Amino acid sequence: MEEPKLDLSIVIPVFNEESNLEPLHREIESVLSGQGLTYEILAVDDGSTDGSFETLQKIQKTEPHLRIIRFRRNFGQTAALSAGFKHARGRVIVPMDADGQNDPADIPRLLKKLQEGYDIVSGWRKERKDNPVTRTLPSRIANWLIGRITGVRLHDYGCTLKAYRAESLKPIRLYGEMHRFIPALARWGGEKVAEVVVNHRPRRHGKTKYGLNRIFKVLLDLITIKFLASFSTKPIYVFGGLGMVCLLGSIVSGAVVLYMKLALQYSMNRNPLLIVSLILMTTAVQFVLMGLLAEILVRTYHESQDRPTYVIERILEPAESAGEDKG
Repeated sequence: MEEPKLDLSIVIPVFNEESNLEPLHREIESVLSGQGLTYEILAVDDGSTDGSFETLQKIQKTEPHLRIIRFRRNFGQTAALSAGFKHARGRVIVPMDADGQNDPADIPRLLKKLQEGYDIVSGWRKERKDNPVTRTLPSRIANWLIGRITGVRLHDYGCTLKAYRAESLKPIRLYGEMHRFIPALARWGGEKVAEVVVNHRPRRHGKTKYGLNRIFKVLLDLITIKFLASFSTKPIYVFGGLGMVCLLGSIVSGAVVLYMKLALQYSMNRNPLLIVSLILMTTAVQFVLMGLLAEILVRTYHESQDRPTYVIERILEPAESAGEDKG
């Protein structure tokens, strides 16, 4: 993450949102121009295949606050946000969607709440303007499940509009769809998290890029998050514990087989419990070996150098875009 030089960075992941970019940019500028803040708008083009990148370049020619990061291909929303966070230069970072459903007018309210001593302020789309079956209901179920498993209760983990102190994001690395879990990860690290009701607007142009298939990704990431939170430095406790359970089952099954052979004169080669005992013994050994391998991997992970989950083609600064226009 770059050294903070500005008061505020607005990070916007962009994927095929050509028609929404100019209206959204005008709204953001209108809101921030009266706040007395030094700021930047950092748009991350996540491999758009429409005219989104060209539209961003057009805006940048007359707008000194806009910076553009362009990916070589589509890496996903989490990767786009991660790139934006890394290259943001603001002491406070506010991500928001490019589809215009997040209201820029809520940014001052998030910043005001942040000034009360919080490290992260999460938006809550209390009155959502999405399809209730394919978007709203699954989101509510996911929010409840995430809150139960992580212990960090928020009404709306999926709302992109949030405010972060830059230092709160430094120790967090994002993979998969894990950007929605940042408040939980930060809370585990001792950060203070608050929630503010924000306005949610209907999409004006284009269509949503996310469907029900995202639910399964979120559930798998939730399992990963829980594992990393509880056992990231001691995976042997998980796999070794499962191995001990299997070993105990193997011993019990073997004891029953011996009892049936010695006391009841039941043939061992006809007893399915003997197979169960052998399978459990083999599984126990495998779990313990997996735990040892996981311990080696964890140590390698914590000692290795950081590697991003994206590949940046180029970063356009305002001066560079103006130079291209003159040529």
